Amino acid sequence: MILQIDESWYQELNLGQVYQVTPVSGGDINLAFAVESDQGKYFLKVQPSNQASFFNHEKEGLDLINTVANAPRVIKIGTFKNCGYLIQRFVDFGAGSQYDLGQLVAKLHQKHAPKFGLDHDVLNAKNPKINQWQSNWSDFYIDQRLNVLVKLVKEKGYWNNYRQKLFMNYKDMIVRYYQKNPVVPSLLHGDLWNGNVGFEKNHQPILFDPDVFYGNREMDIAMTLLFGGFTDEFYQGYNSIYPLSHGWQQRMIWYQVYYLLAHLNLFGETYGPSLETALERSLNE
Repeated sequence: MILQIDESWYQELNLGQVYQVTPVSGGDINLAFAVESDQGKYFLKVQPSNQASFFNHEKEGLDLINTVANAPRVIKIGTFKNCGYLIQRFVDFGAGSQYDLGQLVAKLHQKHAPKFGLDHDVLNAKNPKINQWQSNWSDFYIDQRLNVLVKLVKEKGYWNNYRQKLFMNYKDMIVRYYQKNPVVPSLLHGDLWNGNVGFEKNHQPILFDPDVFYGNREMDIAMTLLFGGFTDEFYQGYNSIYPLSHGWQQRMIWYQVYYLLAHLNLFGETYGPSLETALERSLNE
């Protein structure tokens, strides 16, 4: 879709005298622009045929992360010409230390809550998140993450008896383990792959595009290992601030099950074999 950011938009955004607006890459669900004005440089995301409320969760996540770590600062969200939009400060990227990035994520995870979840569900995503507060991690993870996605992939025909058998055994294992090994709810980024982290020009690590909730911090760590892009220094930096519990390496595959299930729902059967392998490994390690 082609969207013209014209002078009527300039007045709505209220960013001073606008010199230039340039389309940039903004992911697969939003239009995105770099806006340069006499007040500075900004990043504008636009969601056509939607409302400002589309960006409520993203703003909430960035604001929460900024209480303890570093993320782009949200200037404003709004609705204009039947489009929802979000403005944040523009990040000029540079290089930095993976060790420092690991420490930043550890500081994020040190922000705790009494229960697992969030104040609201996230239902406007292709992988919906049910965030009702729960005291028990396995209840939250199974009922409000796994079962939600399994229902969707069944409806799309990406399920079979073998996957169902593995899945039932996997859920039983999760329940048994966390009955004996409770965890503290941590603020999670929620989508911590290498495309959602970076470094500013001053080398400071920064996190963006979050999908926050309070959960088991090993979920974020598992995501970093699923698609690569994080070095050994990242985990060393993390553990220097907030050491992971004994056996965490073996549990990573448990949470990669969730992310592979999410990809199965989004992209289809191409992720089916990887999901089966992850379920098998979870039960054998």
